[in-house]
Amino acid sequence: MPRRKTMPKRLRRDESFFGLHFDYHMHMGCTEVGRNVTRRMVRRIIDEARPDYIQIDCKGHKGIASYPTRVAYPAPGFVRDPVRIFREVTAEAGVALYMHYSGVLDAEACKRHPSWAARNADGKRHGRTTSVFGPYVDKLLIPQLKELRDEYHVDGIWLDGECWGVEPDYSRWARKAWTAETGRKKLPVPGDADYGRFLEFCREGFRRYLRHYVDAMHAHDGDYQIASNWAFSSNMPEPVCADVDFLSGDYAWLNSVNSARFEGRCLSRQGKPWDLMAWSCATILGQAHWSTKPIAQLKQEAAVVLALGGGFQAYFKQKADASINDWTVALMGELARFCRARQDACHEATPVPQIALVYPGKSFYRMTERTFAPWNGECKATTGILHALLDARLPVEIAMEHHLEGRMDDYPLIVIPEWDWLEPHFRRELLAYVRGGGNLLVIGARACRPFAKPLKVRPTGKVHNALAFLAHADFMTGLNLDVQSVRPAAGVRTFARRHVENDPRTDAEPVATITRFGKGRIAGVYADLGEVYAASRTTVVRDMLGDMARELMGEKLLVELAGSHNVDVTLMRKDGTLRVNLINTAGPHGDPTVFVFDEVPVVGPLELTVRLGRKPKAVRIVPRGGRVTWRYGKGLLRVTLPRLELHEVVVIDD
Repeated sequence: MPRRKTMPKRLRRDESFFGLHFDYHMHMGCTEVGRNVTRRMVRRIIDEARPDYIQIDCKGHKGIASYPTRVAYPAPGFVRDPVRIFREVTAEAGVALYMHYSGVLDAEACKRHPSWAARNADGKRHGRTTSVFGPYVDKLLIPQLKELRDEYHVDGIWLDGECWGVEPDYSRWARKAWTAETGRKKLPVPGDADYGRFLEFCREGFRRYLRHYVDAMHAHDGDYQIASNWAFSSNMPEPVCADVDFLSGDYAWLNSVNSARFEGRCLSRQGKPWDLMAWSCATILGQAHWSTKPIAQLKQEAAVVLALGGGFQAYFKQKADASINDWTVALMGELARFCRARQDACHEATPVPQIALVYPGKSFYRMTERTFAPWNGECKATTGILHALLDARLPVEIAMEHHLEGRMDDYPLIVIPEWDWLEPHFRRELLAYVRGGGNLLVIGARACRPFAKPLKVRPTGKVHNALAFLAHADFMTGLNLDVQSVRPAAGVRTFARRHVENDPRTDAEPVATITRFGKGRIAGVYADLGEVYAASRTTVVRDMLGDMARELMGEKLLVELAGSHNVDVTLMRKDGTLRVNLINTAGPHGDPTVFVFDEVPVVGPLELTVRLGRKPKAVRIVPRGGRVTWRYGKGLLRVTLPRLELHEVVVIDD
């Protein structure tokens, strides 16, 4: 490895934009590690893609290291040391090197040290989940992270298998900690009155574990950069409480555009540098082999992340010997060039507050039976409402409680998407926001009940499932919905109705209302639309929610788009200028029968309208460039785009 004083400067993660990720999850059958890993292979990747950083495998969920470690459990056979080769070449090129390292999940450690494993309520140990209360973090994780820094001079660690791998823990380590905290010896099980407290105890155990190793590694070397995969994200929706250097996660390999739409918005307001990782391949586990995604598909996924101001990385699989598939290098290069063309316009831009879609972490923790990760459908309604509002071409952020507390007035509209319990003080602040002139849209049969008084409606009967024909804008759609019947007070406006048949002349009752509350307005939708829209999109749901949002926001809605509904709009600001991102979301990315696709249909023409206080100095389109057709009058900027292939940014020097 070159001496440090001769190395080119490498970017830190908070300075980085585009990266490549490789991992394999080595196992005991890997007997020729490094055979085809060469300096030339690594150099070719760097020359073609010019990444700011590369992440490679060093230990996966199986717990087997892909380098000849002296403190943990190496693969049984090495021809070359792949980590050393990658480090030498990346250092010479000024490219940072990070390790893919599985943290909480470590099957080999659980096998060799059964007492380190987390345990189920029946006392059986988990096959690969270590106890965050036990000695694993001090006996293996921290020593191995120190080894990688001291022996290989890696720039940082991307710890996989972390918060989402944590299970309710009944090990002796957890029992001891529980007794010390509560004075009780019996650990609660599902159904017990204090099971929710036990889950929070397990969550706090992970937080302490995370802070412990992050602080230990920063004390060991202050330049060591650390992320815990999916910490402080949709999987862990809470304020950042550990000194991690950046946030990151790998979104779903199928339906990836919709996954990235949600995950990026969960990270963008967390106050840390962040990136998202795309899988370059897709499958349905157990039904097919992995198929590499064509470049059009990868570009579309990247565009969603870039438009939200984040960094982007793509994951390409390593082989059992830690080498890569040479033919995919050209794909890496083309993807990198697509991203770089948008870097100056997008990276580290911040959202302009418009619509805040609430993801209340405390509500999620209250309803789930997991420690972290909404894998039992807890966020289906939220993502469905997000998709409906985005398909209505509206600029939307995801906002957790801590993002909004004390700054609700920044947002012209706040939306509660079917969360039927909110912390009392958060609910009180929401109502104070409306009284002061804000706008609140509450969606959901159960979610509206706590807001019945300010909504000025009287619920009648219980929430029930019904075949409802929603009517809006001279069109109808039939859906099976959970609904709540209500009787609005005098002066409450009925915005939309549900009928008993697919005929607007049949009996109907209100399904959506709007009314004044203090100086502001509050609207209710008395039906669960989120999961329905996520599973079976209809124009009526999209247009009804979109039109309600527009009416509530009025002239505070700063950007409008006419044309295709297959366009996401994000309103960002960077370097004192407005940046309107337009992302073409057309194509079969949400079709579960489609693994990969090589064509995104072009959309257009599009007419963009931006509300501005004065005529802009200039309007340009990145990266297309060229002449831009625009006009300004009566406080409105209008920009015409004949076509949109994948992603363009309208930069307004206002």
